[in-house]
Amino acid sequence: MRIDLHAHSTASDGTSTPAELVGEAAAAGLDVLGLTDHDTTGGWEPAFAARPEGLAIVPGAELSLRWHGGARPIGLHMLAYLFDPADPALSAALARVRSSRETRAERMVDLLAADGIDVTWDEVLQDASGGTVGRPHVAQALIRRGLVGTVTEAFRPEWLGARYRVPKEDLEVFEGLRLILGAGGVPVFAHPRASVRGPIVPDSLIVELAAAGLFGLEADHTDHNPREQAEMHALADRLGLVTTGSSDYHGTNKTVRLGARTTSPEVLAKIVAAGRGSEVVGG
Repeated sequence: MRIDLHAHSTASDGTSTPAELVGEAAAAGLDVLGLTDHDTTGGWEPAFAARPEGLAIVPGAELSLRWHGGARPIGLHMLAYLFDPADPALSAALARVRSSRETRAERMVDLLAADGIDVTWDEVLQDASGGTVGRPHVAQALIRRGLVGTVTEAFRPEWLGARYRVPKEDLEVFEGLRLILGAGGVPVFAHPRASVRGPIVPDSLIVELAAAGLFGLEADHTDHNPREQAEMHALADRLGLVTTGSSDYHGTNKTVRLGARTTSPEVLAKIVAAGRGSEVVGG
């Protein structure tokens, strides 16, 4: 089985609609796809309705969290699988984060406009297509104007990486973990060693999270080099956590393709057995 447990649609910052995404997953030879848009379940039902025969969908989300235990706060992402999308506490928290993302993106557009860069809020909303607004939607406006060539370039310090970057509201990491578990979900720390993205949390936090109910680490990720992958596998073994592998697919917003990293059937079975809030569709 080919299992990719981390992919995004236009419900957040991917470029494929949920229906297109599941078709692309089948065409890529996947047997199982994890649908994990940022802070939303908005893509679940359209993906389920368009699911091709032979493809199973693991419903999930990627939560925006923040750790405040160091010299300065560090953002991190937590993949939540098989939670109850109607859970009141988690639903309310995700709604707050989505609202913060929209406010943040609008403020970035204002900062660009103040420097004479003609990016409009209406076009950013149009790019988001009703999904969760994020920096990649602002990046697309910069690409259309020829100011940058790629989303990666737009995220450099001189653009949305620092000069025009605005902080967003994230959930405190232990609060986020508690909400996932309370909704019957299975929490897996997304790309925990991806230092190419910026500051990473210490292993001591992962130890604390494991004691509080963390289920796994996304060890095999394209933003982890071989040494970082090995370190995460070793830490997971020591803590009794599962390890997953996935593409973190965003369509044309990134060069990585579906199935670039995969998860073993044995690990998927453990995740499915632990999930209490929703079920695999088509499995």
